[in-house]
Amino acid sequence: MNQIGGIIFLLVIFLFSTFLNWYVFQALKTLMTDVESEKIKAYAFGTYWLVFVGITLWVVFTFYRIFQEREISTENQQVLNVFLTVLVTQLVCVVFLFGEDLVRNAQAGFSFIFNGKESTSFPSRAKWLSILALTVSLIPFTSFVYGVTKGKYNFKVQKEIIYFKDLPESFDGFTITQISDIHSGSFTNFEAVQKGVDLAISQNSDLFVFTGDLVNHHAEEIEPMIDIFNKIKAPYGQFSIIGNHDYGDYVSWNSAAEKEANFKKFKDQHRKLGYRLLLDEHVKIKKDGQEITLIGVENWGVGFQSKGDLSKALKGTTSDDFKILLSHDPSHWDKEVKNNPNKIHLTLSGHTHGMQFGIDTPLFKWSPVQYRYPNWAGLVEEAGRFLYVNKGFGYHAFSGRVGIWPEITVIELRKK
Repeated sequence: MNQIGGIIFLLVIFLFSTFLNWYVFQALKTLMTDVESEKIKAYAFGTYWLVFVGITLWVVFTFYRIFQEREISTENQQVLNVFLTVLVTQLVCVVFLFGEDLVRNAQAGFSFIFNGKESTSFPSRAKWLSILALTVSLIPFTSFVYGVTKGKYNFKVQKEIIYFKDLPESFDGFTITQISDIHSGSFTNFEAVQKGVDLAISQNSDLFVFTGDLVNHHAEEIEPMIDIFNKIKAPYGQFSIIGNHDYGDYVSWNSAAEKEANFKKFKDQHRKLGYRLLLDEHVKIKKDGQEITLIGVENWGVGFQSKGDLSKALKGTTSDDFKILLSHDPSHWDKEVKNNPNKIHLTLSGHTHGMQFGIDTPLFKWSPVQYRYPNWAGLVEEAGRFLYVNKGFGYHAFSGRVGIWPEITVIELRKK
């Protein structure tokens, strides 16, 4: 983002936050109408503005630091937590107040039309509705507090059984554990991470895959947890690919050589983890004289670096081979994979995190990320070609999860 764009962004954040602060203040004023002591009112109002103007300025300064440093540090993540918690809480409150204002304006308008200007009076705010608005807004507030303290470590196992007519007989019942988007630079509670890894290990799958974004920016971020994640073993191996964050593109480097050295170190970290990093290539997984093909490509995503070369990775395979592709960004499936003449049966992706915020139930799923990624979580199928999008093991920027929990996926392949 250039300097002018950054200034405009900071100004928008300041003005919008100030507007929300003012609107929610109307509910507080309504609740205080029956308080006779002006001293108490002044103290309550002054405290409100001191707290929320302070938060607004703190957030604006933090975004300024992020633009300057080109990196979202753990400290900055805490500020973003406060910002999003306050933002969503205030928006819920404002929805009620704005709805009431529409009704109040309509009542005043009808009064003016039918009774004349002299008889028109603007209805005052209903105290009960202000109480309702503030009460309901406690729901997102408590949800975000849980999300940043407990929710980000609330690991869930998601199991899927997928049927294929042309699956080799030997692989009927073959299981794959997938995790994605570790974002190791964000983790601070290694004991909680260990519990998530233990949960993945306990699935006892035949194959383990990791689908990108091992780090936020720097290769050394994973080092404190290498001895945690390298305990994941599977009889048919552990394989991994590169995500968009793994290239170190989102921070400033002193030189191109420094960035290249970081990337070289990053690739070596996969060896220490016991993962075979697939770089636009494929391997054969053999069982009882039959085989399936596992393909891994570098990151390819709409709006992100598209380094992956699917044609290179597929070289030497045929349409008759049963193929599973590891590709970090699910937009790759839409653009290059699902209609590829060399059929790829199953693609495993991550990247979206489910935006770490939303609703994920068997009956209803929603997240703001769906307006950017139509396939943002779970299993989809077109013409016998499947995509599974993992919601991520870790977190980034917003260091929490609300309704969209960290995921360990277990895929079972079955023959129809």
